[in-house]
Amino acid sequence: MPTIDDRILQFENMAAADPDNEMAHFSLGNALLQAGRAAEAAQSFEKCIDINPEMSKAYQLCGQAMIDAGWADRAVAIMLKGYEIARSKGDRMPADAMADLLRSVGREPPELSKETEAAAAQSAASGAFTCQRTGRAGTQLSEPPMRGPIGEWIQQNIAAETWQQWIGQGTKVINELRLDFSREEDQQMFDQHMYEFLGIDEDLYAKLTNAS
Repeated sequence: MPTIDDRILQFENMAAADPDNEMAHFSLGNALLQAGRAAEAAQSFEKCIDINPEMSKAYQLCGQAMIDAGWADRAVAIMLKGYEIARSKGDRMPADAMADLLRSVGREPPELSKETEAAAAQSAASGAFTCQRTGRAGTQLSEPPMRGPIGEWIQQNIAAETWQQWIGQGTKVINELRLDFSREEDQQMFDQHMYEFLGIDEDLYAKLTNAS
C-alpha cells in the first residue's frame, strides 16, 4: 500500500497536471489533512471550493483544517457559508458536521434566511438525487458498480456523472503509476485512490465493511 506521503505526491502531480480538477484538489487536501499538514490542506480545499462552490464536504473539511491550523476566524467564515449551502441542498451530514465544528470554536450555526429555507424545502420536495461527493444534482446509478457494501454505498451516494469522472481519473492512475492488477498491492493502491476520490475515508470504510 502507498504511504500517505506517496499519496500526497500523487495527488500533487494530478492537481498540477489539471489545475481545474476539483477532485484532485479535494483528494490532495484530504491526504494532507490526514498527514497533519493542516495549513496546506486548507489551501487545497479552498482551491476545490473556488472551482466548485457547491461542494458541501469541501467546506466542512476546509473548516476542520483551518481549526487545526489555528485559523479559527477563517474557519468560521468558510463554515458559515458552507453551512448555508449544505442546508439549502439538503446535505445533512456536512451541515451537521459544520454545526458541531462551529460550536467547538464557540459559534452557533447561522439562522437560515427565508431564501435558504425555501431552497432546502424545494430540494427535499423535488426528490432529486444529489451526489454526496460533489454536492451537485445528478443521475443515480442504476445498479451498484461493484459487489458488496462499498458498491451499494456508491450507488446510494455517488452520481453516475461523478462515477464516470472516476473512471477517467482511474485510467490516469493506472497509466501514471503503471499498475498491474495481477499484483495484489497494485489493486490495493488503485482501490485507495478510488476511496480518496469518492470521499470514502477510513471511518466510513470501516463502518461499511464491518457491517457486511
